[in-house]
Amino acid sequence: MSANWTDLLTRDHETTERVIDAVSKAFEAPGGPSKSVIGETVEYFVSYVDACHNRKEEDHLFPLIERLGVPRHGGPLGVMLQEHEESKALAARFASLGRRYADGDGSVLENLKATFEAYANLLKNHYWKENDILYPMARRVMGAADADAVVAGIEQVEASIGSDTHERYYALADRIIAAGRLEDLVFGLEPHVLAAMLNTLPIELSFVDAQDRVRYFSHENLPKIFGRTRGVIGMPVQQCHPEQSVDRVNAILTSFKAGRRKVAEFWMDLAGRKVHIRYVPVHDQDGNYLGCLETVQDITGIQQLTGQRRLLDEVGAV
Repeated sequence: MSANWTDLLTRDHETTERVIDAVSKAFEAPGGPSKSVIGETVEYFVSYVDACHNRKEEDHLFPLIERLGVPRHGGPLGVMLQEHEESKALAARFASLGRRYADGDGSVLENLKATFEAYANLLKNHYWKENDILYPMARRVMGAADADAVVAGIEQVEASIGSDTHERYYALADRIIAAGRLEDLVFGLEPHVLAAMLNTLPIELSFVDAQDRVRYFSHENLPKIFGRTRGVIGMPVQQCHPEQSVDRVNAILTSFKAGRRKVAEFWMDLAGRKVHIRYVPVHDQDGNYLGCLETVQDITGIQQLTGQRRLLDEVGAV
């Protein structure tokens, strides 16, 4: 298990939000969600989100930071505790309706959906407040020993439920998500918006497919560190490199396809700039190799950074 309590709890949040989106999609299907999906969703929310995740915070994180000076009343900690009570009540109502639905009572579908939407909205807002407000506040008052104590508490809560609690409920979440056929967030973007985003990045991107052919590069009509035109699209990537470097290119791609390497990176001085180049393999959700992504970035300014500029600090025009 990770030694970072923030990662452990925020991963719970991220997994639950994916479950929420998958179940929301299931409610949109003709005739509503399947009985099995609702049955598994009830188990996940009642047995893991409420009885396990919330206990990790209530039994270990919240009492510790209260002892360290974060007040229970009049601040984020009190709000979080109140929302835990609200979520418990909504989870119980969803479970009651969900069990009736799973037993074949279709008359509760609309009420079940409305209860789920209320519960989902509460959890999403709650997780945002914890991730962005309470957890950073907790980290500011905690020392290393305190952080270790929270991790130990998380492990204790999971062990009290079962030796395989974490794996079992994450596997349950994966089944619910798979049943919902949850799409990647990029599917919600129009192609021209996605293209504009990629061309706005301060990093140049190129993609070579599994057959080693160039399929994409960004910043086509903008200044680039290494010039290229759309004539390279469809060409073998080996033809886009000097002859003396082709063996190295092939070695990198072969190691990516075999799963022996996760990254290959280089840096060089070029016209007064420090340029960083990185190659990473791209896989689908099932682990199948899709190709290689190249990133090229001018890191001259990054190397010169000193001190701090925090997000909430006043920032003038750049």
